[in-house]
Amino acid sequence: MTPWYRWEGDDLLLAVRVQPRASRDELVGPLGDELKIRLTAPPVDGKANAHLVKVLAKAFGVPRNAVILLSGDTGRSKRLRIEKPARLPKIIAPT
Repeated sequence: MTPWYRWEGDDLLLAVRVQPRASRDELVGPLGDELKIRLTAPPVDGKANAHLVKVLAKAFGVPRNAVILLSGDTGRSKRLRIEKPARLPKIIAPT
């Protein structure tokens, strides 16, 4: 079992570690118990969170409202729910 993601029915729960102000957006890979994600957005006025939702929605093939921030609104460590992902990035094994 991978500690940074788990399935809850058709939904995917992710534990992520965000690195804002990166040179590009990318899903880096596992970093301990979290998935490291680099974002170009700054951590100001919720811009990084909004950008994270956009990046994850694109990566998983879902609309933005299907990516829900569960916790970590102001920190770098966050928990998110992806409702019924249409596709999975290579770093996540299908069930």
